Amino acid sequence: MVTRGFCGILANATKHMANVLSRRFASTSMPVREAICAAMDEEMARDESVFLLGEEVARYGGCYKVSKGLLQKYGENRVLDTPITEMGFTGIAVGAAMAGMRPICEFMTYNFSMQAIDQVVNSAAKTYYMSAGRVSVPIVFRGANGAGVGVAAQHSQDFVAWYTHCPGLKVISPYSSEDAKGLLKAAIRDDNPVVFMENEVLYSEVFPMSDEAMSPNFLLPIGVAKIERLGKDATIVAYSLGVKRALEAAAQLKGQGIDAEVINLRTLRPLDFETIKKSVMKTHHLVTIDNGWPFGNIGAEVVAQVVESEAFDYLDGPIERVTGVDVPMPY
Repeated sequence: MVTRGFCGILANATKHMANVLSRRFASTSMPVREAICAAMDEEMARDESVFLLGEEVARYGGCYKVSKGLLQKYGENRVLDTPITEMGFTGIAVGAAMAGMRPICEFMTYNFSMQAIDQVVNSAAKTYYMSAGRVSVPIVFRGANGAGVGVAAQHSQDFVAWYTHCPGLKVISPYSSEDAKGLLKAAIRDDNPVVFMENEVLYSEVFPMSDEAMSPNFLLPIGVAKIERLGKDATIVAYSLGVKRALEAAAQLKGQGIDAEVINLRTLRPLDFETIKKSVMKTHHLVTIDNGWPFGNIGAEVVAQVVESEAFDYLDGPIERVTGVDVPMPY
């Protein structure tokens, strides 16, 4: 814009750039839990078919206070406390979606979603296919996924790889507040089931929010990764809490003269492999970070797709995977 050299054009360009920057750069900040709550609030205000159900989501405001204030605003018909029976309330939610509602079904943690696995991977994921496209299931399953704070073996599992394995499910695992808000709103509007996997450790993390992200019209596209940090020497691919670790590692590597590019996957199915491939072909090195066990995880899928693509010929060294240890969480 500056090189055009005309004063009028320069003035207009400067004004336009200021507008772009005001949208792009944060004017406020917000914890992830509040961004998730804002997304549900805005979509419930926009569409009366959207409702929330789960354990302690109403009167208590959610186990992690993610739904705080929604009961008071929308009432007991749209914010429903359920009994401790995941199979039961998940079945109710799936049935409501088949009937034209848009339920948000909260699992206190995804560890408990195993009680409802039949409802998720059979009733929700396969109905559109088995009905030849006649019956959609517009439902969002959401809740905390992965290791928390000292909750031991049965409450610390990362189920990302379990759900990404199933056709018919979109799987999202956000990192930042903008990720959480924009992607959850897009998930609620999607006409097919979405598994939205949050992280307990990130709920209290505060991230900048642009003016655009604060708008009730803010959406992020499902299936598009984000380059959190540009680099030229190595590609680090991560999701959710792993993105924080990747950025910390990149900062340390910078001190050693290594310029790492960090990719925040955001959506795990469908996987934005094009972004990964282009980055690997630029940097010639790849590291993946997983929050769960090493066998059959997201990093393994990323590695497989790189090896099967032309990006493999651009690698200058072995791919490295960073994962959890292959044992139950001991504490």
